[in-house]
Amino acid sequence: MAKHEELPIPVFSSLEPVYGDGSQLEEAQLRFDRLKAKFQQFFGHAPDLFARSPGRVNLIGEHIDYEGYSVLPMAIRQDTIVAIRKRDVGEGDNVLRIANVNEKYSTCTYPANPEQDIDLKNHRWGHYFICGYKGYHEFAKSKGHDAGVPAGLDVMIDGTVPTGSGLSSSAAFVCSSTIAIMAVHETNFPKKEIAQLTCECERHIGTQSGGMDQAISVMAKSGFAELIDFNPIRATDVQLPAGGTFIIAHSLAESQKAVTAATNYNNRVVECRLAAVVLGIKLGMSPKEAIAKVKTLSDVEGLCVSFASSRGSSDPVLAVKEFLHEEPYTAEDIEKITGEDLPLVLEHSPTSLAVLEAAKHFKLYQRAAHVYSEAKRVHAFKDTVSSDLSEEEILKKLGDLMNDSHYSCSVLYECSCPELEELVKVCRDNGALGARLTGAGWGGCAVALVKESIVPQFILNLKESFYQSRIARGVIDKNDLGLYLFASKPSSGAAIFKF
Repeated sequence: MAKHEELPIPVFSSLEPVYGDGSQLEEAQLRFDRLKAKFQQFFGHAPDLFARSPGRVNLIGEHIDYEGYSVLPMAIRQDTIVAIRKRDVGEGDNVLRIANVNEKYSTCTYPANPEQDIDLKNHRWGHYFICGYKGYHEFAKSKGHDAGVPAGLDVMIDGTVPTGSGLSSSAAFVCSSTIAIMAVHETNFPKKEIAQLTCECERHIGTQSGGMDQAISVMAKSGFAELIDFNPIRATDVQLPAGGTFIIAHSLAESQKAVTAATNYNNRVVECRLAAVVLGIKLGMSPKEAIAKVKTLSDVEGLCVSFASSRGSSDPVLAVKEFLHEEPYTAEDIEKITGEDLPLVLEHSPTSLAVLEAAKHFKLYQRAAHVYSEAKRVHAFKDTVSSDLSEEEILKKLGDLMNDSHYSCSVLYECSCPELEELVKVCRDNGALGARLTGAGWGGCAVALVKESIVPQFILNLKESFYQSRIARGVIDKNDLGLYLFASKPSSGAAIFKF
């Protein structure tokens, strides 16, 4: 039997396989009917088909996918649906018209040209669709599918993943767009190829993403979290214990990942790279070899583990404690060790050079200690789920791992913020077994593991102790609270609908 990731994106003629039954199905049916009616009204035709991709929450494994380590996310029920129709050649203008069910997004028009450049200085929401459009055409060409003259497309988007929340609204948008474009051209490819492709698509918008968001959005299975490995992308089902539910809560501090990249996100990528190079040199590589070959902390993990085994351990953090100091390094400190100017060490990456200009110093010890310990926690999480402990013990252990992960993100990686710290504390004070920031951090959401039996009470307590004062101050509207605080079981991945 073909492995899950070798299968193509599923095509359904009804909503049940994705949205189950009961109130969730009714809600989905209303959404699709409304999207179809709006499409018809706006473009004068019905759509040919629909594609959907979910957002995700990362349960454990933060800021390690770009270091080559496995992560453990699950898909959530919030998703992006794309309705699409390919216009006939005789229908005049050869353009891409992209509309949105939400009035706050004005319609975007682009030429039907896969070679077009995306104007990054002039950010428009429709750019995410163009990421998928460019990516799909490059990919189809490499597969020998000649699409002929690019057709005009009518497109309408309906997304329920909150933006700026760290729940991957952008990946849900890029994945559903790419899959809709693929389906309307009557092709379909294995999920793992689509996961790889959509990760590359999103780089057209200038974020150095590690690939987790696209992989889970495309490959998720209902009822399972997934252990995602990279290079090549693989997904392994992780069955979560039935007695626990994950609650996702927004700190209401927006995470501006792209805007603050030089001081936050990309800064950490550079610190990890420099920590890896310094460790490589201290563990016996020549500076020249380390600079040429070492890109991530996973590249020197073997050397760290060999060092640890000489001390009767297998923990790479021992090497970090031995060879890196806790005080921040200046650029000069690192240049003494590498014998090379930092701009030359990082010359192949313009985003890294931007970091050098913004950074005063580099915390190598803290970043490396976080990455190695977090990578271990991911595997401990997966092993705990499949262990023969009682459900009670499993849930407690998973909660402890989540708490340890948050501590590491907050203290060693410094990617939290005051609102997240307050929210995580409120979750624990109200009975969460574990709670941690999720996504890039610096704002966005926390995820809490809660016993199924206390979910309604837990949500009520969170409303009172965290959200009530913010509603009173007008930060959010009380009718929108469901967008910012909700329970989620693992949902299913991308799908195509033809009714």
